[in-house]
Amino acid sequence: MSLLSDRVFNFSAGPSTLPVEVLEQARDDLLNYKGTGMSVMEMSHRSKAFDEIITSAEAHFRELLHVPSNYRV
Repeated sequence: MSLLSDRVFNFSAGPSTLPVEVLEQARDDLLNYKGTGMSVMEMSHRSKAFDEIITSAEAHFRELLHVPSNYRV
């Protein structure tokens, strides 16, 4: 059986099925995040790569929830 035919689709409240492409990207990034040679869990919180993750996450959070710039996130 292929990966797609073995998949279970959860229609219950809470966690749900993710697209295979999303899972594959997460798998790849877990082993080598954007060519850094390590996963996010292994890199320094002071590294340039991690700083880019934090900066992007904060920007998306502010945009999604309309958090003004005079509020600290």
